[in-house]
Amino acid sequence: MRFSTLSRLFHPVFTTVLTFVLAATLSLTVLPASPAQADLDQADVLTKVAAVNPAQLPEDAGKGSFVAKAVNLVGPAVVRIDTERTVTRRTNPDPMLEDPFFRRFFGEEGFPQSPREEHLRGQGSGFIVDRSGVILTNSHVVNGADKVTVTLKDGRIFEGKVRGADEVTDLAVVKIDGSSLPVVTLGNSDQIQVGDWAIAVGNPLGLDNTVTLGIISTLKRSSAQVGIPDKRLDFIQTDAAINPGNSGGPLVNNEGAVIGINTAIRADAMGIGFAIPINKAKAIKDQLANGERIVHPYLGVQMTLLTPELAKQNNSDPNSAFMVPEVTGVIVVRVLPNTPAAKAGLRRGDVITQIDGQAITTAEQLQTIVENSRLGQTLQVKVQRGDITKQLPVQTAELQNAA
Repeated sequence: MRFSTLSRLFHPVFTTVLTFVLAATLSLTVLPASPAQADLDQADVLTKVAAVNPAQLPEDAGKGSFVAKAVNLVGPAVVRIDTERTVTRRTNPDPMLEDPFFRRFFGEEGFPQSPREEHLRGQGSGFIVDRSGVILTNSHVVNGADKVTVTLKDGRIFEGKVRGADEVTDLAVVKIDGSSLPVVTLGNSDQIQVGDWAIAVGNPLGLDNTVTLGIISTLKRSSAQVGIPDKRLDFIQTDAAINPGNSGGPLVNNEGAVIGINTAIRADAMGIGFAIPINKAKAIKDQLANGERIVHPYLGVQMTLLTPELAKQNNSDPNSAFMVPEVTGVIVVRVLPNTPAAKAGLRRGDVITQIDGQAITTAEQLQTIVENSRLGQTLQVKVQRGDITKQLPVQTAELQNAA
């Protein structure tokens, strides 16, 4: 009883003392450091940042950023490209004559059509790679253009001439007459990694000199995965915003070097963009600048991935059009007529398992091997046709639509 009474008497005192101790502790925790200590902490943070990525630490940490420095390096050489082309359409001079009733009553021959010219305008971006005025951009930016106008960041305007374009790689070179022009530094796209900084510079939606920041989301995203199987590219994927008008502009790393060429190829792409690796452009830019055609070998098949699991699913379906070998490779979906594949005897349903002794596991791998082969080279293609294994020599030919 006595202990309970004492406990009740001293409880408020204990509570007060405990509250005081906690308050003092919290006060000590939130007390600001001395100016000297604050400087040490900031210097320590900057030192750690520099150790992780020196490019993120400007010479004056209070001014600018690595993004601003990169843009200042590349920005003056980024250009806007305006194009014009004339399209001729045949239309009726009187809108009333378009009425289906009158056309049925008088007959089609009673409605002569007159040609009408339309002037279509487009806009994209590019960047100068040579002080004499050599500009890299996308092929689709200048494709079919009758007039090309190039505007520099400083306001100077030049007439541009398309020296060369390649639709398969979506690359083009435009030339303007100039001297001592600002140029970009070309980086090495083979050295970039997922998670690296990515800065897109260009003129999206007609908004000149726009910069967006993101990271490299993934590498070697095939053109088939992106949804453009007629191209032969492994794209850089980034979450830096790339919109129409950005096409042809540079994708830059944190040091201001160009690592890719932005291309707005998917209207439904939300939050992701794609860029052509700069090393692909470096490999053919001189040929394009000289007006040379880029040669692309091809076989002439449409194909898709096949695995034993997919083959089993197909073969167990009673409605399957045909049985396929339960192997890994690429299955020929269609053989185009008058192509190297057709001449060599490839058939629909054949499964390509090897080329020149190299195992084939994806359609993209096969396409890369063919693209890197010489024009007219004979490739030894091993196929599985039902229970029969065949070795077919296929001589590559030039893809004619590589303009």
